[in-house]
Amino acid sequence: MPDELSVRVQADYHRARTKAFLNHIWSLFSGKPTRLLSYNEVREKLRIGGPVYRGIRIVSLEKIVGSLNRYHQFDRAFLPLQDETADRWQRVNRAFYEDISLPPVVLYKVGDVYFVVDGHHRVSVAREQGQEFIEAEVRECATRVPLTPDIKPEDLEMLGKKVEFLERTRLDQIRPEADIELTIPDGYDRMLEHIAVHRYFMGIDFQRNISEEEAVAHWYDTVYLPIVQVIRSSKILKEFPGKTEGDLYLWVLDHQHYLTSQYGKPLQPPEQAVRDYLEDIES
Repeated sequence: MPDELSVRVQADYHRARTKAFLNHIWSLFSGKPTRLLSYNEVREKLRIGGPVYRGIRIVSLEKIVGSLNRYHQFDRAFLPLQDETADRWQRVNRAFYEDISLPPVVLYKVGDVYFVVDGHHRVSVAREQGQEFIEAEVRECATRVPLTPDIKPEDLEMLGKKVEFLERTRLDQIRPEADIELTIPDGYDRMLEHIAVHRYFMGIDFQRNISEEEAVAHWYDTVYLPIVQVIRSSKILKEFPGKTEGDLYLWVLDHQHYLTSQYGKPLQPPEQAVRDYLEDIES
């Protein structure tokens, strides 16, 4: 006959599985996925660098959002999705009740989030038991874009586009303070076109060859930033929930090119272009 502790750890496991089931049902109705992020998918899309050992650290469990190779076995809350994990999960849970010290989990750190390499059941049990932190052996992977705990699988496509943009322009090195965020699917490709056109006209104006680095810096300083500064001062962004300064920059340029092509209006300086756009949408 099972002892009292065995009954408790089994009950904990069944409760965790029930929560996982309810989370899945909620995701179907809400349309919000609850799956873990795949480290390999993130590595491929964001072209992150190889892991560098950072030692033993105390990590917030809320920042663990993915897995190296078991992202199908647990949901985003690290609740077990498959009964084949039952025995291992319950053994780890028993160790928790018996206060048995287990080795640190092994995590990859990417930005401000973590992916489990080894220790999925320890993470799952720790979260189910209400722990906030866990001891981990951490290896950090370099990334050109920030990752935060609220990242969703569908965000990876846009972040991948941002990485491509930064690799092409090196804007994060030329202007370290710059952080252009977009939600428009082809937005970064369109910005690359803007920079290429800007470089072409710089060559005509300066009557010399313009390096890509010089063109990127000049575009950011004289076109992008002036438009964004007017957007910030107008506080118009609050009228567009979920959109970014970069999105409005693209809309302003689209609006200006439309007026030029349809009505023959001359191109305006960046600050005037955004003011004309704001006047049109407010009228």
